[in-house]
Formats: sequence, structure tokens, C-alpha cells
Amino acid sequence: MIEPPVESARRGERGFCWRRVSGILLRHLYVLRRSWPRLLELAYWPTVQMVLWGFVTLFFVQHSSWVAQAAGVLISAVLLWDILFRANLGVSVTFMEEMWARNLAQLFASPLRPYELVVALMLMSLIRTVISVTPAMLLSLPLFGVSVFAIGLPLAAFFANLLIFGWSIGLLVSALVLRFGLGAESLAWVAIFAIAPLSGVYYPIAILPVWLQPIAWALPPAWVFEGMRAVLFSNETRLDMLAIGAGLNLLYMAGSTGFFLWTCEIARVRGLLVQQGE
Repeated sequence: MIEPPVESARRGERGFCWRRVSGILLRHLYVLRRSWPRLLELAYWPTVQMVLWGFVTLFFVQHSSWVAQAAGVLISAVLLWDILFRANLGVSVTFMEEMWARNLAQLFASPLRPYELVVALMLMSLIRTVISVTPAMLLSLPLFGVSVFAIGLPLAAFFANLLIFGWSIGLLVSALVLRFGLGAESLAWVAIFAIAPLSGVYYPIAILPVWLQPIAWALPPAWVFEGMRAVLFSNETRLDMLAIGAGLNLLYMAGSTGFFLWTCEIARVRGLLVQQGE
């Protein structure tokens, strides 16, 4: 007796079916194949972790007694790094929230100017950064006996430099997400951690291979963290380092802002503001 097709289909729905599994798998493989940021991210995180902690290990092996001279150097470095990290996310995630809400086209249809959006993103980033890092800075003293405020007035300069560079990275990421769609949203995390091994957060720039050091010195965070160690180890405020970091920040800020504004104009002309998928 031949089983009716409807009854056969119902029995198939109740049982395990590799065909349905392969359908979901194929869907995500197509998304992965068409999204270069996702492909990059798969190999990116293990590589960055290996490089970063490899340099940290090398530094500890060669300079363990040097590190012991300042008990709070690593905690201070972590707290300063988080300023940079949160400043970047404060810009890029705030911008992407508008894309997730499908609100970007409405914003650009309003009298809002792109440069006004840039200012709003920066101010929102400042608010988010202060809210994020203040509890950690306050808790570091009772928990570990380390206060980042012991750095003194240079802390304000370090904060400003890291904040501005975080804005630069955030604007660059926002422009790329606007251009390539939400499939590139992982760049908000990828971009900032790409510079971590070159910023000298946990070790001096001198620990890097010679061919990498010029690249590191071209980044404002390298001057900030070297200046931080100068304060902690020798109680010396390196105004020259702060000045160079600030000068580099001006260049990066001008370039990233110009790129963001240019991308907004391209998106408006090409109709990308209403095509915000992956």
C-alpha cells in the first residue's frame, strides 16, 4: 500500500533530517563567503592573542625585575587601555545602533548635517567612556591598592589622547560599516585590538622587533603608554611624548573625520542609506 504524500511529509517533520540541517548550514556558508570581515575575524583573534601575549611573555622573561619596581604598572595600563577601547566603541556602536534600528536614512533626511552627527557621536562616546571606566578606576584602590589617579595631572593628557584616538578608530569603522553594510560590524572590535600589540600597553616599544617599532611609533597610544611608564617608574612627565602623541592625534582625527564625511556623501549618492543589511 502506497503511503499518502501528506502523511509521509508529516512523518519527515517529526524525524531528524540532514537536509534541513544542510539548508541552515548552506545559508550561513553563503553569508560567510560573501563577508570578508567575517572571514578575517576567524583567523584574526587567535593571531592577535598569540602576538600580544607572546610579546608580554618575552618582556616578563627579560625584564621581570624592572616590572617589580612599579606594582601598579599593569593595572594602570589596563585602565588606560580601556579608555581607548571604550572611546572607539562609543562612536562605532552608537553609529551602528542607528543602523540596527534602521534609522540612518531618517537621520540624513532631517536637517542634521554629517559633521553634526560626528560631534554627537564623539560626545556620546565621552559619556559612555566616563561611565565605563570610572567604577573600575575607583575599585582598583580598595581591591589592589593601586590608584590610576596617582599619575597626577598627566592622567588628563593621557585620557584626552587615548579618547581622541579612539574617536578616530570609531569614525573609520563607522565609515566602513556604512560602506560595506552590517556584515562589517565586527571591525569595531577587530580594528582596535589590531593596534594593541603595537601600542606598548603592557611592555615598552623596545621589546618589539626592530622592523615593527617605526609602525608602533606612528600610533599615538605608543607615546601615551611610554609616557605612563615614565611617570610610574621615574616620576618624570615626558611633555615631548605628550606633544608628539597629540600631533599624531590631530592627523588621525582629521583623516578619519574626512573619510567618514566623504563616505556619508558616497552613501547618499549611491542610496546606501536605505540598504543597511549584510
